[in-house]
Amino acid sequence: MKIKEIDYSKVEIDEVDGVDHKDYPDYCDAYISKAYIDGVKATPDQLDVLNDDDQFRYESIMEYLQ
Repeated sequence: MKIKEIDYSKVEIDEVDGVDHKDYPDYCDAYISKAYIDGVKATPDQLDVLNDDDQFRYESIMEYLQ
């Protein structure tokens, strides 16, 4: 299934899992586990796309932890 391009400005991260504070500041095992895109819950395929974007994933996790 082809995922249409995600507008990152419409993504709201609701939950992050895999956070190990001993791994700070890398959090290499952390991942976005629940998000909304334009108010609609992200599908597993969309979450894969978000998590595959290393820069977005890292910035989202850091923001979520603040």
